[in-house]
Amino acid sequence: MIPDTVPAPLSATPRLIATDLDGTLLRDDKSVSERTIAALAAAEEAGIDVFFVTGRPARWMDVVSAHVHGHGLAICANGAAVVDLHAGGELLKVRALQREHALSVVQTLRDAAPGTSFAVELTTGIHYEPEYPPFHTDPGATVAAAEKLLQEDPSGSSAPMLKLLAHHSELSPDGFLTLARTAAGELASFTRSSPSSLLEISGLGVSKASTLALCCAERGISADEVVAFGDMPNDVEMLTWAGMSYAMGNAHPEVTAAASGRTVANNDDGVAVVIEEILADRARSTAG
Repeated sequence: MIPDTVPAPLSATPRLIATDLDGTLLRDDKSVSERTIAALAAAEEAGIDVFFVTGRPARWMDVVSAHVHGHGLAICANGAAVVDLHAGGELLKVRALQREHALSVVQTLRDAAPGTSFAVELTTGIHYEPEYPPFHTDPGATVAAAEKLLQEDPSGSSAPMLKLLAHHSELSPDGFLTLARTAAGELASFTRSSPSSLLEISGLGVSKASTLALCCAERGISADEVVAFGDMPNDVEMLTWAGMSYAMGNAHPEVTAAASGRTVANNDDGVAVVIEEILADRARSTAG
C-alpha cells in the first residue's frame, strides 16, 4: 500500500467489490479515471463482481454505465432500487417509501425544524417544493407543497417513491441529521451524502447495506467476502456490514471511524489503489 493508506484486515477471499460513486469512485469532476476503469475491468476479469452502490437515481448512472461488466447491476437511491445498467437502467427491485410514512415525516420535520423544504423522488423522476434548492433542474418536475405531491402522484402513474429529500438553509448538515433521526427515526431511515444540509429519507430499514446484503445473499456471497468503499454518512452501514471496508482519504469522520481500512482520496484513485493491491495479493498467493 502507498502512504496514507491502511489496509483492512482480510477476512476472506474477496468475491465482490461494492463502491459508492460520488466522492469515492468518481473524481470531483465526476469523471472515472483511466486507472480506475482498468482496475474495475481487472477485478471483473479475475472473477470479482463489482457493484456500484449509490444515492443517485438510475437516471444519473450514465457516468458509470459503460464500466459495469458481467451482471450489469447497480444499487441506486441508497438501496431503494436495484437497476440493470445493461438494460438502460431497468428497475429490477424497488424498496419503496410509503407515502403515508413520508407525509408523517414531512409533518414532523415541519414542527421540529421550521424552514425545511422537501422534494419527492419517484421512480419516474423528482418533484419539489418552490423553496427547495434547484440542485438538478428537471423540466418534467411538478412544483408544489410536499403534502400535495405526496397525496397526488404528479406523474399520474402511481409510481413508487424511492426517497423523500429534506433541505434546511440554516442548520448544520450533521445537526440536521441528528435532529431528524431523533424526531422521526421511527418513521423512516435518514442519512445524508451532500456537503449541504440535505437529508435523504428512505423506507424504514432501507439502506445501501440492507439491499447489498439481499443482492449478495442471492449470489451466495457472505459479508466476509465483500470489500466496500465510501466517503459519506450514507455509506456507514455498508462499510460496517462488509468484511473489508475502506474510507476514502476525503471521507467524513464517521465513515473513517466505521471502516476497517483507509485509502487515499477519490481524486487520487483510492478505489483503484486497493483493487490493484487485492489483485496483486491474489497473484502472489497463486504463484506461491
